[in-house]
Amino acid sequence: MTVTLTLKPEVEARLAAQAQATGMTVEEYLLSMVEGVVLPATPALSPEHRAAAFEAWSASHRVTALLSDYAVSREAMYEDRDH
Repeated sequence: MTVTLTLKPEVEARLAAQAQATGMTVEEYLLSMVEGVVLPATPALSPEHRAAAFEAWSASHRVTALLSDYAVSREAMYEDRDH
């Protein structure tokens, strides 16, 4: 099956960067992503490609701000209570 997608320029650029980061072509990268969704239990990809696809997937998610040591301290959690 052949599918044609029209991507926004920013999506295309991000996709190309993620494919390059995994050492795959854009076509290989997209194929691995689609296969991962359609056939999640199938070991069709080599361990290296699977690891690369996972790393690309994880890199595509936003990184949240880390909390300070104080924010996760006991003192901060109970500061509104009487001592």
